Amino acid sequence: MGKMQREKGKRGERELSRKLREYGYECRRSQQFCGADGDADVIGLPGVHIECKRVEKLNLYDALAQATSDAREEEMPTVMHRKNNHEWLVTMALEDWIKLFREWDAANSISER
Repeated sequence: MGKMQREKGKRGERELSRKLREYGYECRRSQQFCGADGDADVIGLPGVHIECKRVEKLNLYDALAQATSDAREEEMPTVMHRKNNHEWLVTMALEDWIKLFREWDAANSISER
C-alpha cells in the first residue's frame, strides 16, 4: 500500500471517528495509540469491531472477512465505508444485524404496551 493510500485511510478513520462523536460516542482511531496489532481501526463502540474503509472500489467480502478475523469473540465485526461524495455505510453479516434488530424490536415492543 502506498503512502497516499495510507494517508487516505488515516483521514477516513479520523472522519469516521468525528462522525460517530457527532452521534454521542467517544470514538477515536486506535492505530494512533496502539499500533497495528489487529485492533479495530476505530474504537469506542462497545462490542463492535470497526474496519474502516475509505476507498473508491471495495471488495466488501474481503473487508468483512478482515473484520471478522480481527474481531475478538465478544465483538460484532462491521465494515464502515464510504467513497468520495457518498455517505458512510455499514456492512455486517445478516446474523449480526438480526441480533441488533431483535434487541431494538424488543425494546420498542415493550414501550408500546
